Amino acid sequence: VSFLIAKITAICPISLLRRVSDLLRWQYKDPSFNLPWKLHTLPIFSTSSPLYHTLQKPPPLTPEEELDLELAHRRLQKLCQKCVQENVPLSIDAEYTSLQPAIDYFTYSSAIKHNRDGNPIVYGTVQAYLKDAKERLFMASKAAEKLGVPMGFKLVRGAYMSSETESASSLGYDSPIHNSIDETHACYNDCAGFLLERIANGNDAVVFATHNIDSGKLVACRARNLGIQKGNRRLEFAQLYGMSEALSFGLRNAGFQVSKYLPYGPVDMVMPYLLRRAEENRGLLSTSNIDRVLMW
Repeated sequence: VSFLIAKITAICPISLLRRVSDLLRWQYKDPSFNLPWKLHTLPIFSTSSPLYHTLQKPPPLTPEEELDLELAHRRLQKLCQKCVQENVPLSIDAEYTSLQPAIDYFTYSSAIKHNRDGNPIVYGTVQAYLKDAKERLFMASKAAEKLGVPMGFKLVRGAYMSSETESASSLGYDSPIHNSIDETHACYNDCAGFLLERIANGNDAVVFATHNIDSGKLVACRARNLGIQKGNRRLEFAQLYGMSEALSFGLRNAGFQVSKYLPYGPVDMVMPYLLRRAEENRGLLSTSNIDRVLMW
C-alpha cells in the first residue's frame, strides 16, 4: 500500500463541514471575527477564492457542534497516528467548494501536527479546475516552508464541474471553475511545474493523479530535466484501477512510482464516486481502443 485515501465527509457530518466552512469564509472577510475552536492551520483562501457561499455573518458553533467537531478531529488524529506508526501517507480528498475550506482546515492543521522530520504524512488535494487553485497551492506551500512543515499534495483536475457551475449560477456568481478545459490543463501543468521545482529543491512531495497522457509525459520530462531521480519517493503518479492502464504501465516502465487507486466501501457510496470519475473522463473513455493498442 503506497497511500491511504480518506474523505473527511466520512468522519464529519456534511452539515458541520458546511457550517465550519461558512465561519472560516467569514473570518477571511473579517479577520476580527473570533473562532475560539480554530487550530493553527495554513492559508485556506486566496483573493480569487469563491466566497459567495457565505453572504451573511453565520452564527457561532453551538456546544453540540463544537463537540461534534472535536470528535471528528479525534477520528482524523487516530487515522494520522496509525499512518505515522505504519509510515504510510494519508491523502485527504477534495470535495465541493461549499465544504472545501473545512476540509483544508482539517488537512492543514493535521499536517502541521504530524508532518515531521522531512516526512510528509498528511497530503492535501489541489483541484486544478478551480480558478484559485494555483494561488492557494503557492500560499500553503510557502507558509508550510516557513513553519518547517514538509507538505504533501495530490494534484487532480476536479470532479464536480456541473454541480459547481450550477451552484454559482443559481446565486448569480461566475463559476469558480476555469472557463475552458485548456485553462484547466494550463493550471494543472503550472501547479505541476511548481511542485516539481519544490521536489528538486528538497521540499514538498506530490502525487500526480491524472489520466491525461499529455500531462504524464510533460511531468515525466520535466522531472528528468530537473534532475529528479525516477525512484524518488516524493514524486508519484496515480490512476484509478481499471483506467489509463497504458499511462500507468508506461510511467512505471520508465522507472517512476505509480499507484492504482482502489475505491473501497459500501456499493451505494462507491458507485456515485465512480460515476463522477466516468463523467470526468468522458474523453478518455471514448479512446479506450487507443488505450488497448498502447497496452499491447
